[in-house]
Amino acid sequence: MQQQRLSPGPLLDENGTLAEAGWAASEVRTYERTRVAASKLRIKEWDYYCVLSDGDAGPYGIALTVADNGYIGLLGISWLDLVGHTEVTENKLVPFPLGRMGMPSSADTGDVVIHRGAMRIEYRNEGPARRLIVDHPGFDGGRGLSGELLLSQPPMDRMAIATPFPRAPKAFYYNQKINCLPAWGSIRVDRVTHEFDATSAFGVFDWGRGVWTYDNTWCWGSASGLVDAVPFGFNIGYGFGDTTAASENMVFHDGVAHKLDRVHFHRPADTYDGASWRFTSNDDRFEMEFDPILDRAADVNAVAIRSTQHQVFGRYTGFVLLDDGTRIGVENLLGFAEEVRNRW
Repeated sequence: MQQQRLSPGPLLDENGTLAEAGWAASEVRTYERTRVAASKLRIKEWDYYCVLSDGDAGPYGIALTVADNGYIGLLGISWLDLVGHTEVTENKLVPFPLGRMGMPSSADTGDVVIHRGAMRIEYRNEGPARRLIVDHPGFDGGRGLSGELLLSQPPMDRMAIATPFPRAPKAFYYNQKINCLPAWGSIRVDRVTHEFDATSAFGVFDWGRGVWTYDNTWCWGSASGLVDAVPFGFNIGYGFGDTTAASENMVFHDGVAHKLDRVHFHRPADTYDGASWRFTSNDDRFEMEFDPILDRAADVNAVAIRSTQHQVFGRYTGFVLLDDGTRIGVENLLGFAEEVRNRW
């Protein structure tokens, strides 16, 4: 498939429709909420971080979500105990935020500071680093969760994609995934402090802005870490919108993006975490097996809104081919693969 590379300019034209579809390795298109033609009820803006540690204390991690989805907003915290094969996820809903949560128009500037009851989530943009601050005294029945992580962001490529939706001219999706963010800091859960060290802890930042059609299912996979002491990661996925112009599949090696074509998820039948997943690509450049550790499963059903999620954490083993044909072997790289259906 010939993939279209995005050129610099506004994301939306004067009619509020997507000016260009395609991919980039940086934020070349500028998002402006005021240009969106659709109703404020339909605009979706979210910032999601997942940070996984694979140090001597065993694998664990945290995921933070702040989302303004028009008629409903969300603050989410997930603590992932991958040694004990358990997780706790708690969400706070914000009715009809309609843009008042102040989500930044760029993935590279602006802060997010949100309080809902006693739950507090802050994303502080500090130039070459991102500071994540979380405090939730009532987490997991009063066990409590709090902490601070600093994610370094050296100059490096990312995945950026602008996707239209068929037969829906006001709908679009502008997404950036920034992998391989070394993490320092600690998270305290129930009086136990969990350290994150930049040699073994890495984050991914998922920045999404758009107007979606009502019913969508997607698959997403991500991993970040070190391979032969070199920063390495990947973003893979598909499932919604018209991806004729570009896929979101990309490998990152030593800060440089290597664009892939189509990657296929081969999930085992009738299970998400009971057997290994396989991943193949039509260009033979991405071949992985994924061994599940934990399925973070959720089914939220609130009248007109339903979200069925299976985010499976585990380890990837296989190989990728870079643009110049260099083969990179991958063994037991910590990451996740998910299948999500949202009707929202």
